[in-house]
Amino acid sequence: MIIRKAKIEDAAAMMDLIKELAVYEKAPNEVTVQMEHFIDAGFGPQPVWWAFVAVDDTPLGQPVVAFALYYIRYSTWKGQRMYLEDLLVTEKMRGKGIGKLLFDALIRECKDKNFNGMAWQVLDWNEPAINFYKKIEGVYFDEEWVNCSLNF
Repeated sequence: MIIRKAKIEDAAAMMDLIKELAVYEKAPNEVTVQMEHFIDAGFGPQPVWWAFVAVDDTPLGQPVVAFALYYIRYSTWKGQRMYLEDLLVTEKMRGKGIGKLLFDALIRECKDKNFNGMAWQVLDWNEPAINFYKKIEGVYFDEEWVNCSLNF
């Protein structure tokens, strides 16, 4: 398995994984981003997101079997932090340590860029993800904050 930064050529495979994640999260119709916007937002002149991908380098492997997409958020209390938007390993490749490889790449990126930490969300019913995060030293689950959003 190779972990590397995402390239524009990975966009279609990443979008397929995003749709797979939406099905898993019981919201298949919620993915409305268009491919052109997705590509421009990640690979255009002013990217707002970055990602690592896991590539199966075996002879019959798929080009991209997992990804971790993040952006930079700013905390007035803490400074720059990484926000992990999505970490997804395709269903048939789960349980092989790929998620941990991607998470380790994110931690290295945080340290290389001098971010003071990383934040993300996990659905309260997603037991496999919660159990994955519980195995990572130093992860803190915050029960205090309520998620809010405004959609247009």
